[in-house]
Formats: sequence, C-alpha cells, structure tokens
Amino acid sequence: MKSVKIVSVLLATLLAIPVFAQTTATPKVDQRQENQQKRIAEGVNSGALTAKETSNLEKREAKIEADKQAAKADGKVTKHERQHLQHEEDNASKKIHDKKHNAKTTGAAH
Repeated sequence: MKSVKIVSVLLATLLAIPVFAQTTATPKVDQRQENQQKRIAEGVNSGALTAKETSNLEKREAKIEADKQAAKADGKVTKHERQHLQHEEDNASKKIHDKKHNAKTTGAAH
C-alpha cells in the first residue's frame, strides 16, 4: 500500500513539473505586441497620430521586442522578466492611447 502511495506521489510530481518549468514562450506579450501594432496602424490611418508620434511609438515597440529577445536569450524567460515586459507593455499601451487622443492630428479624415 505504501508503494502505491509513493508511486502516486512521484507520478503527480512528475506531471506537475512541466507546469512550473520556465520557458521562452511569451504568448501574452506576443499578443499584446500584435494588438498594439494594430492600434498604432489605426491611429496612422485615421490621422490621429502624427509621423513623429508614430515614430516614437514604433521605437517603444522595438525596445519591447529587443527586451523580449534578450529575456529569451538564455533559454528561459523568468517571472521577473515577464513582469518587466508586462510593465513595458502597460506603459506603451497608455502612450498609444494618449497620443491617439491628444490634439495633434495629421488632418486626415477620421
């Protein structure tokens, strides 16, 4: 009976290990990057973003991508690295909103 319990505990532990393993996958960051690129494109198309605003937002997005690649470089993205990327994405999202809703426009049709 003891051996059955031990085997059960070992199996449960082995099955749980992949859940806690660190990985280089960043699906949430990837999805946010895609969404934010769409928001920037919408701002350009509507005239809500000037060329300078667009350039600044694109530089911010490029920095996030570079940071993501740096986090993946060692073969794992840690919880701290994920939190940092999430924080950068939050800031970028706010900047996109602010730039799209300020008084500056290109004069294109809305």
